[in-house]
Amino acid sequence: MKSSEIIPIQTLQLFPILDTLLINLLKSLTEEEWNTQTVAKKWKVKDIASHLLDGNLRGLSISRDQYFGENPENINSYQDLVDFLNQLNMTWTNATKRLSPNVLINLLETTGKEYYEHLKNLNPFDNAVFSVAWAGEETSLNWFHIAREYTEKFLHQQQIRDAVGKPALFTKELFYPFINTFIQALLYTYRNTEAPQNTIISLIVTSEIGGEWSIIKKENHWEFINSFEADSTSIVKINPQDAWLLFSKGMTPIEAFEKVEILGDKELGKTALQIIAVMA
Repeated sequence: MKSSEIIPIQTLQLFPILDTLLINLLKSLTEEEWNTQTVAKKWKVKDIASHLLDGNLRGLSISRDQYFGENPENINSYQDLVDFLNQLNMTWTNATKRLSPNVLINLLETTGKEYYEHLKNLNPFDNAVFSVAWAGEETSLNWFHIAREYTEKFLHQQQIRDAVGKPALFTKELFYPFINTFIQALLYTYRNTEAPQNTIISLIVTSEIGGEWSIIKKENHWEFINSFEADSTSIVKINPQDAWLLFSKGMTPIEAFEKVEILGDKELGKTALQIIAVMA
């Protein structure tokens, strides 16, 4: 395989695994658990299940069928886009309150398989229908779009598991691609951070399911470097539980600062705690 044909973050093969885990999880929930509050302050467990269904349905409608439905108007900024998406999410979860858990489960099972089949047919190196805006991209390739969709499915299932006290999705197979995709927001997070040329910032998500990432300051930009550098100007260490919460706005940077370990330049390291890898 040519280097140009290597998918940087492979997630597609994990969709059926994640979907099966979701269906089994939802089928195990009691009525009380369906109504449990989650870390997403506006959503209970059932709302998140509805949102996951919306992701499948919108993905099929827009990407497969080229049907966009509501076209946003006056989207002139990142915040305008976030506001539009939040409005879509709210109207959907409100409407689906009339659906029973059994109906939601059946629809999730059916549409999850359909959406996976569609994603398999996409050329990973063609331009995606939507960019990964939280990584600062105006145009993204399909492989990154698919990875972003994987993080959506992972994150929201993890929010449900967290709310009802079920085992977390903390395996190397499932968690590492999720966090590796989220970390792609690191360059965008540091885009306006001034530092001497060749300054290196390293972010470590601890334990065997985590990993190490480093960025280096070039003359006019930051870029990832392949190998971890021991002489980094700043090293930020965070555990997996805090990482998924922080990067999805389930924990504030102030709260995270009390939990993480920052070696070296603390001010430069604190910027990493501003990573937001969701549209929020």
